[in-house]
Amino acid sequence: METIYVVTGKTIYRDMTRFWGKLFGINFALGVATGLTMEFQFGTNWSFYSNYVGDIFGAPLAMEALMAFFLESTFVGLFFFGWQRLNKYQHLLVTWLVAFGSNLSALWILNANGWMQYPTGAHFDIDTLRMEMTSFSELVFNPVSQVKFVHTVMAGYVTGAMFIMAISAWYLLRGRERDVALRSFAIGSVFGTLAIIGTLQLGDSSAYEVAQVQPVKLAAMEGEWQTEPAPAPFHVVAWPEQESRA
Repeated sequence: METIYVVTGKTIYRDMTRFWGKLFGINFALGVATGLTMEFQFGTNWSFYSNYVGDIFGAPLAMEALMAFFLESTFVGLFFFGWQRLNKYQHLLVTWLVAFGSNLSALWILNANGWMQYPTGAHFDIDTLRMEMTSFSELVFNPVSQVKFVHTVMAGYVTGAMFIMAISAWYLLRGRERDVALRSFAIGSVFGTLAIIGTLQLGDSSAYEVAQVQPVKLAAMEGEWQTEPAPAPFHVVAWPEQESRA
């Protein structure tokens, strides 16, 4: 929205950016609060796991804090309080940096999650009884992490678009701020449609990756309790029989 404002010069898009930015700020604050709580849980709830794989699992989380969180924290203040202090091009750069930092944060966190699903770039040290990193590049370019990142981020875009459309519809139904609501709804619907298409495609790719590296997990997701001759059937809609589960 702010990019449209800078390109067209129409102030209504600036007002839209400031309105939705306030709601983004609430979500950002909640994300920081829950993220800090989660970090403490690594020591309180999962201390043995943290000791066992801390050399590997801690690396992407540290990179997330040093690169993404500091980037977001630095520029989010400029985003909210820099409207009167920065020109429109400088503020647009700040906005894009905040968005980039949010996506970068997801990249490192999902790198850690992807490693838990498909451990690469590490080996078990029999002397220390701990996992140790052997290749940082293999950790970063883990195939499961890559598909998880693009699929999760695209699903986040869908959620954001639906959020904007829902609030815009609320304003339209009450006849308030119709210009802002109509334009916001239009942007959300176009962006959301593209994001849904991307999510479906990337979700399919994610399932293929799971089938390659975690076939038992995919079978459990589908409720396939018994081994089937290849190629096993794929269920679009199913009601698993829990009694027959091994």
